[in-house]
Amino acid sequence: MNELVKNFFLVVLIFISLSLLFSLFSKYPQQRKAVSLSELVFQINEGRVKQISVFGDDILVYFQDDSIGVAKKEPESSLSQSLINLGVDKEKLKEVQIRVEKKDTIFSWLIPILYILSPIILFFVFLWFLSRQARTGANQIFDFTRARPRLFGPGGQIKEKVTFNDIGGLKEAKEELKEVIDFLKNPRKYLELGAKIPRGVLLIGPPGSGKTLLAKAIACEAEVPFFSISGSEFVELFVGVGSARIRNLFQEARRAGRAIIFIDEIDSIGKIRGVGITGGHEEREQTLNQLLSEMDGIGREEGLVVLASTNRPELLDPALLRPGRFDRRIVLDLPDIKEREEILKIHCRGKPLALNVNLKEIAERTPGFSGADLANVVNEAALLAARRGKKQIFQEEILEAIDKVLLGPERKSHLLTKKEKEIAAYHEAGHAIVSAFLKEAEPVRKISIIPRGLAAGYTLKSPSEERRIRTKSEFLAEMATLLGGYCAELLKFGEISTGAANDLERATDLAKRLVMEYGMSSLGPITFGRKEELMFLGVKEIYRDFSEKIAEKIDKEVEKFIKNAQNRAMGILKKKRKILENLAKRLIEAETIEREEFERIVGKAPRKG
Repeated sequence: MNELVKNFFLVVLIFISLSLLFSLFSKYPQQRKAVSLSELVFQINEGRVKQISVFGDDILVYFQDDSIGVAKKEPESSLSQSLINLGVDKEKLKEVQIRVEKKDTIFSWLIPILYILSPIILFFVFLWFLSRQARTGANQIFDFTRARPRLFGPGGQIKEKVTFNDIGGLKEAKEELKEVIDFLKNPRKYLELGAKIPRGVLLIGPPGSGKTLLAKAIACEAEVPFFSISGSEFVELFVGVGSARIRNLFQEARRAGRAIIFIDEIDSIGKIRGVGITGGHEEREQTLNQLLSEMDGIGREEGLVVLASTNRPELLDPALLRPGRFDRRIVLDLPDIKEREEILKIHCRGKPLALNVNLKEIAERTPGFSGADLANVVNEAALLAARRGKKQIFQEEILEAIDKVLLGPERKSHLLTKKEKEIAAYHEAGHAIVSAFLKEAEPVRKISIIPRGLAAGYTLKSPSEERRIRTKSEFLAEMATLLGGYCAELLKFGEISTGAANDLERATDLAKRLVMEYGMSSLGPITFGRKEELMFLGVKEIYRDFSEKIAEKIDKEVEKFIKNAQNRAMGILKKKRKILENLAKRLIEAETIEREEFERIVGKAPRKG
């Protein structure tokens, strides 16, 4: 649209310029009549001459009626003398303005030439402009099927320098990828042993785990051209565009010799093929088919590696994952406590940290945080310190940044009423006390009734150790903790508020997973779920793979889990009613309680089941 407006105004400007030039020269040159000297004398005596311009032997006569005449004077004498000799009236001659000009000035020949040539020149300029636009349009049509990857490494326009040293954790993933990098640098070492480097390497991990960052590091470490493109850039409305861009991408990579192709979010084009709206000729499927074909065409000695990333590997087509294509899959997990501390050190480089900053404590407070989350925490802490006019980043800024990233910013304009504050205090105290007196539950790190995001208050817990496998007793303790706020409200006020809605939703979802996914109910080691079948014209029919009788049993099991968790939480709160009151009152006063003060209030009591 902007290009169209620009072209329109350019055409209008050309026509305005033409009009101005024509108006400028429209009165020049005028018709000039030949005048003899004797006739000129007669016209002077009659008072009809206004001005005479002398150009050497040529004379231009300007009459009172704005007409122009041309005359010749005698070369041997001056014009005045010639006119006097022919009988001009000297008094009349004095009334005429006589100007002697240089002969053959630049304007005497340039202006007539411009008058003749300028319309022709402007016309050809206008034609050239139209032809240029036509060529540009044609080139854009052909460029439509070209892939536009971002080029890293040698010859790349993007100069961002990222190495493996800039990435914390992911030790196993780095080792796997270093082998690919070594192959690209020294292919002969592998080929002599008959080894084949994987054609495709798939990075699998949750969002923010470092897949794209790891790919950028490969580009710098391998020192080969690195073509980076997103899978969504291949998907277009027009048939054949996606497959054409795949072909063009591989052609560019092959012209570079040894190279790496990185396709981010490959699940956008690599989903399981099925019957779509347009049958087997759906554009996305054609793009996937072309990708499979290009990967099959990579030669053993070609030195071309395809790297891709996704956080939804279950959606990928099996043909994409078979040996010979993406036959190496590298899983990137969320960092553990040691890796989080390492990541924090990397992101704190170049930032002025105060002496009281303890990155180990920050790593303990951030279980489940990805590398991107930790980078955001450090950045938010720097912003908070700058906002407060500090020259260094202190521990309190980093701790506050954790809460901000986890729950959102403080809602200082949202002031709780006295009643709401009391409800929130008892609710959060209920969560904390139930968790404190269940040995399978995680220890409480912080309690607050300061509104953040959508929460009126929150209770943060941090595990004493990293857990990869969870047991049934741990799930039951978590359910009881979730219902602790609900039970505390019921015990204190005799009714419940809307503040427990999210807790009830999470507890119900956990109970359903215990029954339907984990086989931890009395129904036995059986999983129950829903299946989807993609029908004609893209209509999905969703059906259950169990009967109504089983559905009724599942509902009863879920209800039993919820009731048992409620009774367990209520029993703890009734026994610890005094601690509940003291903790709630302290929360109303201080609004935020850290672990040390919380343990003093509950008396560091031993945990009981």
